[in-house]
Amino acid sequence: MNLKEKIRVIPDFPEPGIRFKDITTLLQDGEAFKYAIDQMAQFAQERRADLIAGPEARGFVLAAPLAYATGLGFIPIRKAGKLPGETVSVAYELEYGKDKLEIHRDAIRPGQRVVIADDLLATGGTISSTIKLVEELGGVVVGLAFMIELTYLPGREKLQGYDVFTLVQY
Repeated sequence: MNLKEKIRVIPDFPEPGIRFKDITTLLQDGEAFKYAIDQMAQFAQERRADLIAGPEARGFVLAAPLAYATGLGFIPIRKAGKLPGETVSVAYELEYGKDKLEIHRDAIRPGQRVVIADDLLATGGTISSTIKLVEELGGVVVGLAFMIELTYLPGREKLQGYDVFTLVQY
């Protein structure tokens, strides 16, 4: 299935010169969404993952159904102040400022194999922070699964040493 045909590209959003890759059109297509999750599930199963993690918010849209499809637990990586229990956090740089991600301190046991899923690999900032959180808890990141990769940005370069899987590349 050609998933690229299912993704709407919106010019000049959120600012002039940006060609925004909108996955909502793919998510609306049940057959395409199922195919995408099935492909990511195969990747996770081949890596013998114990858990699936996903960063807020669009990572939830892929990681939660991926966890369901594989019969594995889902670990939400949230923005600061959103998790009720004891957390571990990491700050990271955004294009226009800083942000912070958090994970529950007891979300991952040392040695558990984790696949991290997100919608987009661009500069690698969010996913690098997510990796740090998983590894700080003793988790072993065995794979990174993305719906889209922007190959003209340095995201993959920041992820040297990690197994990266993408469904669509621009």
